[in-house]
Formats: sequence, structure tokens, C-alpha cells
Amino acid sequence: MRKIISLFFILFSSINLYSDDYQLGEGLKVSDFPVYVGGYFSIDYKHENDYDRYRIDDLAILSYGKKDKFSYMAEFEFKELYVKEYDQNTSTTEHNSKFHIERLYIDYTINDNYSIRVGKYNSPIGYWNLMPINVLRETTSSPVSTYIIFPKFTTGVTLKYQNYESETLDVEFLAQQNEDIDDEYNNYKIDEHYGVSVEYEKDTFSLKFNGGYFHLNKSQIESSRYYAMLSAQIERERYQILCEIGRQYSNNLVSTPYALYLQGLYYFNDHNIGVLRFESYKDKVMNKDDEIVIFGYTYRPLYPVALKAEYQIHSEEANDKLLFSFSVLF
Repeated sequence: MRKIISLFFILFSSINLYSDDYQLGEGLKVSDFPVYVGGYFSIDYKHENDYDRYRIDDLAILSYGKKDKFSYMAEFEFKELYVKEYDQNTSTTEHNSKFHIERLYIDYTINDNYSIRVGKYNSPIGYWNLMPINVLRETTSSPVSTYIIFPKFTTGVTLKYQNYESETLDVEFLAQQNEDIDDEYNNYKIDEHYGVSVEYEKDTFSLKFNGGYFHLNKSQIESSRYYAMLSAQIERERYQILCEIGRQYSNNLVSTPYALYLQGLYYFNDHNIGVLRFESYKDKVMNKDDEIVIFGYTYRPLYPVALKAEYQIHSEEANDKLLFSFSVLF
């Protein structure tokens, strides 16, 4: 870990930083090349019954750039770098120094309508899954439906079609027929993933459908999964409404009959945001089901800085919890 931190120090010390040009959240420009280097971190606290947890959840380095028809994104991350847990009887501390490859891909723009993406990237499913960084979301937690229905990451290729007129139509086809670049950093360990995404957008309303198939790597039980997901979003100046509902099948049986959430944001001003979210799901593989109401509040002194608080009320009172987080994109 010391070698990695030393490498980061050497990298940043070699960057030619022009302070007048730097914007928090956009990274540092490396010399005269179209390459930017930045990162983010998040820390959080959770209280649940007699259990407390303090955590450095994310510490990541980002690099991105664009030249002509090519662009790229590289994201490397420590996940749960430091975790301190307490309950009535015990106290434990964990240090996780494993360095993960979260995203690593190249984009090529063919023309105004078509583009190709190759590498490891966020699966283009729904809307929430395209916001992988804590600071860009308005709650510390993510809806259960965003990690039990489909693989969060795909290592493969995506072909995208976009038609821009008074209405926007996006169609994407994704394919993976290989191992994950870093299968520890994914909610499912997969070696196959095929899917389609169709999105329609007009003014402040957008609607999206996703469907696909994936195969669990080295699994002998219920290894083939199929999913379908419908998402809708309304974005106005003072509020946002976001809804996603999904279903998963396993070997012709329903493994997750449903998982959904409905979230509303209200922007009091540029710095203060109120959040209300309802979730419900039933998972037959894990034999779990729950209904959750979440009340949240986000304060942003600057957009790339977020202080967030949320309180979760579960159908089983013992699962109620309180969450706080602080995150920065730099």
C-alpha cells in the first residue's frame, strides 16, 4: 500500500498545475496533453440498533481525456479502506488494501449517431447505475434494486446509437464473452453478459427499457440469469422524480419477482436538497424481502462536495438505520 501511495505522490508532483485553470471536481491537466487526473473519497457512519460502523468507504484515482474521436476513462479504487465496527460485546477494525479496477475503457465516436465503447464500464442499465460515484448521488445508500437485478459492471463492448432531434432516442447493445477485468469489484462474478438498452427522452421526461442475460462465472447452481428493467425520470428546475422497477429470472424460474424504488428530490436552492425514497423488493435466491422508506438531506457547499444524512425505516423495525457521509470529488 505504501508503494501505491508513493506512486500517487510522484504522479501528482509531476503534474503541471495552473491554479487559475483548475476547477474542483474536474481534475488536474497533465502538461499539454488532453489528459486529466483527479479522484474522490468518501467516509461514512452507520448506526443500526446496537451496531455502529465508521468507514473510509472510497478512495479513488480517476484519469480521463479526449482527442479527436477517441476518449478514455480509468478509475482505480480502494474499497472499504478502513472499517471500524462496534456492537454491545465486540469491537473490530479492518484494513483493506486491495486496489481495484472499477472502470477502464476507451470510446470511439464513429459519427454523430454511432459510437463504440470497449473495456470495463458501468452497465448502461437504468439511471442510478450510471452514477457510480458517491458524491454525485443525493443519498449515501443505493436502492437494493440497483445491485440484485443485473451486473453493475460489464467488461466487453457496447455499440451505441443516438438520434438527436426535438426528441432523443438512444439504443445500446452490450456484449461480454470473457472474464471480468476485476471480478471482485462487481456485484456478480460473470463471464458472459448480453443486453439491450432503449431510451426515449423529450424535454424534461425520459423513459428507458433494459433487458439482458448474464452467466455467473464458475457457478454450478442457477448460473444463467435473465433480467428486465423499466426506468423513468422527470427532471425540473426545483425537483426530480426517479423510478426503476426490475425483475430477474434464473433457469426459467423467477429468482427476483420484483425490486423497485421511487425517489423524489426537492431542490430548496443550489446547496440544500431534500430526499424521499420508497423501496420494495422480494428476492427468492437470498430468501429476503423488505419495504423501506428513506428520508434524506444533502448539503453541497460546492457541487463536488456533499454532506449527506438519511434515516431508513424498514418493514422490520430491527433493520432501521441512520447514515451520514462526507464525500469530495477533486
